Amino acid sequence: MTEPIIGIRELRKTFRSGDVDVHALRGVDLAVERGEFLAIAGPSGSGKSTLFHILGGLTPPTSGTVLIDGQDLMKLSDSGRTNLRKKTVSFVFQKYNLLPTLTVGDNIEIARDIAHAKGPIDAQFRDVLEILGIHRKLDRKPRQLSGGEQQRVAIARAIVNHPAILLADEPTGNLDTENSSLVLDLMRSLNERIGQTILMITHNPEAAAFAHRIVQMRDGQLHAV
Repeated sequence: MTEPIIGIRELRKTFRSGDVDVHALRGVDLAVERGEFLAIAGPSGSGKSTLFHILGGLTPPTSGTVLIDGQDLMKLSDSGRTNLRKKTVSFVFQKYNLLPTLTVGDNIEIARDIAHAKGPIDAQFRDVLEILGIHRKLDRKPRQLSGGEQQRVAIARAIVNHPAILLADEPTGNLDTENSSLVLDLMRSLNERIGQTILMITHNPEAAAFAHRIVQMRDGQLHAV
């Protein structure tokens, strides 16, 4: 049996707010299998964003174990966590964060430059561009695209370097119902057709339903649905 691509044991995170300790995560256990599309659903303040930032190496936990594709986050240096974000984990956020003066193609290419990727984009990623429906829009600027199209570009940029894990934080928060469904359906297609592991954070049960498995977060703890 293969090891899960994300393995979390007894994960805790406590913040200090004045004289009060805020327990954002309270002993979280989670295993995500390679190639899984998992949604973590829950209201604001439940601990979802804290978990997201820890998994991406952006925030250190207070205690516990976090294994990301075999790497122990607690043992990584700052440069090690930076390399994790370059090569293993990538992000899609609610805001598209596209550079407005660059074309779609150049916005995607920036991610390759950061990761020091060499050579032309490979055939698998050209297939990804077709799945996302942006392969004929590489010369356009973000202002020439709809919100849904801009989010698809953000997804393409996030996976151009073939990260093991895609972390998506409220990826449809800025989209209307039609574009939300389209983007989520495309994410599910990427998961099914190329085996992309996706962990999505959302407060929206309709968005969570696009994942293959849902866990609920309440008061810093995970609960099976």
